[in-house]
Amino acid sequence: MVGRRALGRPFGWLWAAYAVSAYGSGLGFGALPLLAVLVLDAGAAEVSALSAVGPAVGVLIAVPLAPWVEFRRKRPVMIGTDLVRFAAMASIPVAYAFGVLGFVQLLVVSAVIAAAKIAFGAASGAYLKALVRPEDLLVANTRFESTNWSSIAVGPPLGGAAIGLFGPVTTVVADALSYLLSALGITAIRGKEEAPRPKEERPLGAGALLAGWRHILGHPVLRALYLNQVLVAGLIMATEPLLAVLLLRRLGFPPWQYALAFAAPCLGGLIGSRLARRVVARYGRDRVFRTVGTLRAVWLIGLVFVRPGVVGLVTVMAVELAIIVNMSLYGPVLSTYRLEHTPKHLVARTLTAWSIGQQASIAVLTALAGLLADVTGPRTALAVAGVLILATPLLLPGRRDRAPRQEPEAAPSRS
Repeated sequence: MVGRRALGRPFGWLWAAYAVSAYGSGLGFGALPLLAVLVLDAGAAEVSALSAVGPAVGVLIAVPLAPWVEFRRKRPVMIGTDLVRFAAMASIPVAYAFGVLGFVQLLVVSAVIAAAKIAFGAASGAYLKALVRPEDLLVANTRFESTNWSSIAVGPPLGGAAIGLFGPVTTVVADALSYLLSALGITAIRGKEEAPRPKEERPLGAGALLAGWRHILGHPVLRALYLNQVLVAGLIMATEPLLAVLLLRRLGFPPWQYALAFAAPCLGGLIGSRLARRVVARYGRDRVFRTVGTLRAVWLIGLVFVRPGVVGLVTVMAVELAIIVNMSLYGPVLSTYRLEHTPKHLVARTLTAWSIGQQASIAVLTALAGLLADVTGPRTALAVAGVLILATPLLLPGRRDRAPRQEPEAAPSRS
């Protein structure tokens, strides 16, 4: 059983650190836009800028961070980025307490959090590859996946209740403390980390900055998986604000039903992630990529048919559940394959390139979907997203795709 397989105490500390950070972020989900509305009386344009501009700036900051992370020990990088996120989030309740909280500060915090999240993800992926045996990577990734989905299911409803009871900065404090606890958990990991190879390229040279993308685009299977993933993630996330408008304004759903429609299906993430190892063992990874990768895409069009009342609520929950079960099954298999087929000296840059591409896709497609909804209405924009995503399985790797022979680990990256 996946849940009973021991991966060692160091992985246990890493998983615990991830869990406390994930649940803290779940509690603080949407906290910055909420503060902008409730405390700063921000309008729609400012809230949209906070949701898009901050993460976009964070993505730009993350580009030169990739080689910096690559050529350093990963555990100190993870601790450092956790402490940076703690300091950034903690600055908000301090400014609020002194009555000096402003919109610019929220923008800066949003950008810092986005950049630190990408750097942490790159470092943690590289560290995980060195921490567990290759045959245990899928088990480890399924545990992270199930933790992530459970935090999304539980965190936002509890965070909303906490804001109602204790005030608007409550969840920001919880999120900040979760980063501090995560840093402490990573600090508790014992054992000497292998030093990175001496860098033989300029850390900010074009070769170092683009090495992650070169690896992804030069690998036929990773290239297909990457292009598919950035489009699927972008199109799915682009529907979130459209649904908010459709359900809350057009169809009159009360806020608690809207929250339930997205929180409850996240429990399906526990189902999919726990099935991943057994499904791969029975059907093989290639079939998971083709079949489950396709099943992620076929359900989104169902959101077009949402109607008022209980039937509409059940429709949204059923569609979201089907998407999340398949996403959570597919996700750890993809993460494991990506680590297995990336040389150690390129892991951090490859993961950073992947994250940047995905975040950029989400930002662009969300903006385009919003513009289309303004012109035609949210239901039409949902239909367009649902139809476009049906074409994404064409990008999945086929039976004839083969991975190139992996570069020997002894060879350092050169520009």
